Amino acid sequence: MVSAGVFVGLIVAVIVRSVSGIDGQSRALIDSKQRSVFQSGVVTILSKSHADRNVYPSAGVLFVHVLEREYFKGEFPPYPKAGDSSNDPITFNTNLKGYPDRPGWLRYIQRTPHSDGVLYGSPTAEHVGKPTIIEITAYNKRTFETARHNLVINIMSTEEFPLPYQAEFFIKNMNVEEMLASEVLGDFLGAVKNVWQPERLNAINITSALDRGGRVPLPINDLKEGVYVMVGADVQFSSCLREVETPQNQLRCSQEMEPVISCDKKFRAQFHIDWCKISLVDITKVVAVHSNRPDPGTGVLPDIGEYNPPSESLKSRDYFTDFLITLAVPSAVALVLFIILAYSMCCRREGVIQLVHHSSIQKSTKELRSMSKNREIAWPLSTLPVFHPVSGEVVPPLHPDNYETTSMPLMQTQTNLQNQIQIPQQQSSGKWYS
Repeated sequence: MVSAGVFVGLIVAVIVRSVSGIDGQSRALIDSKQRSVFQSGVVTILSKSHADRNVYPSAGVLFVHVLEREYFKGEFPPYPKAGDSSNDPITFNTNLKGYPDRPGWLRYIQRTPHSDGVLYGSPTAEHVGKPTIIEITAYNKRTFETARHNLVINIMSTEEFPLPYQAEFFIKNMNVEEMLASEVLGDFLGAVKNVWQPERLNAINITSALDRGGRVPLPINDLKEGVYVMVGADVQFSSCLREVETPQNQLRCSQEMEPVISCDKKFRAQFHIDWCKISLVDITKVVAVHSNRPDPGTGVLPDIGEYNPPSESLKSRDYFTDFLITLAVPSAVALVLFIILAYSMCCRREGVIQLVHHSSIQKSTKELRSMSKNREIAWPLSTLPVFHPVSGEVVPPLHPDNYETTSMPLMQTQTNLQNQIQIPQQQSSGKWYS
């Protein structure tokens, strides 16, 4: 719902079959409607798509064009079974006729294949008088059929727009498609009008935060992308809007704290505004910067005559210098390093000591390995019991002298001893038995 004093102009153009088929009576009707809207104070231009048509936005005013799925459903065959509700996924592709993309000032968004598409943007004065033909192609992802319509955008120039004082707000709890809805945009303009108190107010442009380098929010807690909304008015900025420029609020913004704005409560019910990102511009004081662009020319290369390829007979080349650089020099450096290393290891005392030490270690290792292969000595007596644990009799050796002991571990385990020695147990009568 738009507050008092804020008018949202909804231009409904006459549906025609082709651009060239607009007769004089229809054009007169469109011109009369356009003039009546301008006289009543337009703030934004909204239109809906139903066929090949002409629209007449103004430079410096927000232009919104809705691509309705419901209309394009009629362009595709219905479901084969009677009674089935048609809910085909439909996507749109928009481009400037003869080019792969849209004009720079025109953007397009469609969140899902089951939602409407929206063309929006703000044409500038340099686009005035240049009819822009936008090709709209609808794709039915169920039947893989297409439907195409043309949208002719005739940008008009007015002396009233753009308004001299422009303010850009960053709304954190909105997505761009939500803000483009006429009801939501009207509510925001009404809140701005209550704070600013201008005689004329209009929406100039709407930009998604993602187009300004913002990050895609996490899909938690119903986070939004954020949207920038630029509005224009014909009076100076109010004291409330200039509160963000005070040193106290600038300090709070530098410390990533919310500034204290007296009129924030008028927006807080529906719109969460980041006051640190507000931008106030007075275009009457902006100095225009003109850059001298070079003449692009005709795009045709000058005639410099015919191309003369090189002759087939090539001169011989001596590769001896290349050989010296790539092979001889590195080889000479390697040889010098080898001589220095040999002198350090063989001719100096420290190197000789290291070689002798290494040789002695290697010799001792070989000797120990040969001894471990030829172990023929008997088991140490400390590892064998010398008497019977019960009777006290001397126990003979566990193994004969010719027993191979090279594979025997040095220490007997308890399990092996039990298998080799049978301890006599005492009978009930007091006699011992084996």
